[in-house]
Amino acid sequence: MSFFEIMDPAFGKFVLGNAPVKQIASGFDWVEGPVWFGDLNCLLFSDIPNNRIMRWIPGVGTSIFREPSNFANGHTRDRQGRLVSCEHGSRSVTRTEFDGSITMIADRYEGKRLNSPNDVIVASDGAIWLTDPHYGIATDYEGYKSEQELPCNVYRVDPSGSIAAVLTDFNCPNGLAFSPDEKKLYVAETGRMHTDDRRYIRVFDVAENWRLTGGDVFHEISPGCADGMRLDSDGNLWSSAGDGVHCIAPDGHLMGKLLVPETVSNLCFGGRGKHKLFITATTSVYAISLNRRGAL
Repeated sequence: MSFFEIMDPAFGKFVLGNAPVKQIASGFDWVEGPVWFGDLNCLLFSDIPNNRIMRWIPGVGTSIFREPSNFANGHTRDRQGRLVSCEHGSRSVTRTEFDGSITMIADRYEGKRLNSPNDVIVASDGAIWLTDPHYGIATDYEGYKSEQELPCNVYRVDPSGSIAAVLTDFNCPNGLAFSPDEKKLYVAETGRMHTDDRRYIRVFDVAENWRLTGGDVFHEISPGCADGMRLDSDGNLWSSAGDGVHCIAPDGHLMGKLLVPETVSNLCFGGRGKHKLFITATTSVYAISLNRRGAL
């Protein structure tokens, strides 16, 4: 059985026939937020319902990095290499300093508590962008069931520390990612819990001063929906899906799929040449070597 499907012949050059999708860790409840630390040769990821961040080291295996984790979800690294995390439990985004201390980056907007920050990226100017759906406060499974005080927005935290709602017309924004040149911002709309909201990826043009325009539907994943996503160095978008990972060209057409036996939540590029794709999928973490490199 093949581990990939080709829709565009170009995708055939992205996969390697002798480098299949491999399960590298398992036994979790809902894994999310993978982030690669090349300088430490390890992958961090969240096991959200079990309130912990896990660490996987090639050739060594998996261990607990932080427990409790405030029900951490998405992670990234800032331009100084520090861990930036979305926490459902504290309804905040935090940064782990080099000495291990934790700094609060944002937990409120206009005096009201954020919902449950989900995914986060850092732009070249050092600003932190985050999505704030309600999933972590809708039930007690991934955090603490709580009252929603704000709409589900996308926020930008300036290096000065000020926070602004930059996208306010989503039902529940989820994964987000910049194109390699930062001229495009992709945001997944995964809809409100227990509704029939439409699910798709939107794309925005990024102008000077990080002003966003556009917002058309870029692609609609099937089966499942887009959650976490990342781009390769040529601007192809790799998105989570119900049957694995979908590779979408810059013009929005589906190029191919990596087939994964569990519903995929998120992914990131890493490894020696940023050519390895790490995939969090329900109870397990998978990895595949590609003939692609992740964007910075």
